[in-house]
Amino acid sequence: MENRILIYAPTGQDAPLAAKVMAMAAIDSHVCRTLAELAEQLELGAGAVLTVEEALGPGGYRLLQDCVARQPDWSDLPIILLTHSGADSSAVRQAVAGLGNLSLMERPVRTLALITALHSTLRARNKQYQVREAARRKDEFLASLGHELRNPLAPIRTSVSLLTHLYPDAPPVARIRDMVERQVRLLTRLVDDLLDVARITSGKIKLQRQLVSLGAVMNHVNELCAQAASAKRIHIAWQLPAEEVTLDADYARVVQIYANILSNAVKFTPQGGNVVVRAERQDGELLVTIRDSGIGLDAESIARIFRMFEQSSTVSGQFSSGLGIGLSLARQFAEMHGGIVEAYSAGPGMGSEFAIRLPVVSSAVRDAAPATAAKGADGRKMQVLVVDDNQDAADSLAALLEIDGFDAHAVYDGASAIQLAAELAPDMIIMDLGMPGMDGYETARAIRQRAGAERILMVALTGWGQNDARRRTGEAGFDYHLVKPVELEQLVRLAGARQNREQVQAAR
Repeated sequence: MENRILIYAPTGQDAPLAAKVMAMAAIDSHVCRTLAELAEQLELGAGAVLTVEEALGPGGYRLLQDCVARQPDWSDLPIILLTHSGADSSAVRQAVAGLGNLSLMERPVRTLALITALHSTLRARNKQYQVREAARRKDEFLASLGHELRNPLAPIRTSVSLLTHLYPDAPPVARIRDMVERQVRLLTRLVDDLLDVARITSGKIKLQRQLVSLGAVMNHVNELCAQAASAKRIHIAWQLPAEEVTLDADYARVVQIYANILSNAVKFTPQGGNVVVRAERQDGELLVTIRDSGIGLDAESIARIFRMFEQSSTVSGQFSSGLGIGLSLARQFAEMHGGIVEAYSAGPGMGSEFAIRLPVVSSAVRDAAPATAAKGADGRKMQVLVVDDNQDAADSLAALLEIDGFDAHAVYDGASAIQLAAELAPDMIIMDLGMPGMDGYETARAIRQRAGAERILMVALTGWGQNDARRRTGEAGFDYHLVKPVELEQLVRLAGARQNREQVQAAR
């Protein structure tokens, strides 16, 4: 379907003659007799469109222009326009200006010239398909890479948390723990950024909107950037509103917006410098400015720093570390929220300022922290079953949960999980998805079919974060989908939320 030529010439003999010529040359074609049919066939795919000047009335031109405007980035649909000989008409001039990849051929057209032009057009179109396929394979590779990298990150992070609990007052252990934690956080952010590139380019990112507190967002941003700033003795001044500001936003994406820009400011600010983060309400918007005393930007750099994979050079002319995607992701996430990110600088050596505007829902009192506990509604320890074919990941997480007050058990395959779930009747199951044999989806469905299993809090813990994986976890019976590596506090919050609901139900 994608290599055929769509012919739209509703009057005269151009359409049947062109179709006959293409059949002789073994070129697949389809004659569209109406605009509605042309629109329908364009949705199915086309190697090119062959049309005539007199078909470019308001309806024909608008249809082709809309098709060109809605193309994905890899596509540049070729359009061959057969024109009258002589001076160009207004319709032809309009087509040249608005239809993109347009080729003009004056009638009468020699058969060999038309066939040669069509073969050349289809070769160029096939190059576009190759670009699309390469992009698809790249996205699949990045997704698989993210999954494989997250699996070893999970036990590393959990083991670091275990060190904190086991040796809280040992300075040498604390230094090693902090070093490993910094590197794990950095690697986790790099993996997340790579996966976000794949999701954005494939159109798979959807915002998970909720009411979020600006204070909570900025506390999280500070946690992500404080260590890097401290290492360079950079002081970050926070100037936030006295009242709480509430956003209707995707919490994780808003944190990424501010953290990516703030970490960029820290990266390009010399030792002992300063960064100021200021937030205020302006005309129904939240304006956050991040101003640094760093190396600054020239006019040319400001025009291109938001491009994907763009690397900025340092004062010495060397390229900085990083993937060159943080600012691009920040701007794209802001625009998905209906906001904008802009950059300003007086020039090299004069520092930079980034302004982020997002819509505001309201100002309100800061929400209280959610209750957390490791005990069920009846006062006993919460029973937790950890399921993961990576034994290091399962054992380290179970040990960490035990230290935090849970009664935790680890198994390494789906069949064992089903058996132990029947024996223990756990309050919570934390399960990997990509297990050999019986995977997490099948295991979850089997557990949910047992009597009383509806009360179990089931959490999918996996390296896969794509929307399709999240949809499948919901269909399989999981309550939550978390991506490795996970913070213990996140699991405790989920357990605490379940406990609160049980207590409310018990009181009724």
